[in-house]
Amino acid sequence: MSTESLPEVIAREETDLDPGWKVLVHNDDVTPFDFVIVVLRSIFQLSPEIAEHVTLTAHFRGIALVVVLPKTEAEKRVAKAHMAARLEGYPLTFSMEPDE
Repeated sequence: MSTESLPEVIAREETDLDPGWKVLVHNDDVTPFDFVIVVLRSIFQLSPEIAEHVTLTAHFRGIALVVVLPKTEAEKRVAKAHMAARLEGYPLTFSMEPDE
């Protein structure tokens, strides 16, 4: 049997069809507004306008939706955001919940 006739095996990757997880940012009284915007733009790839809107929403409401992503991608970005904040000494916090 030649290898040309064997079916191609494709590893499953996360796609837009995977269940989404909401990434939420929480307000705190320590992390500077500008730092939050930098994290939202650099790690979560938000535009300047959306990053500012999300930051203001978190400031006034205590929490705001950042993005909806597949679970492993959301976990990866939240971990990066927490690491960036801790390296600067800020308590900036993100959480996740299923997008239902």
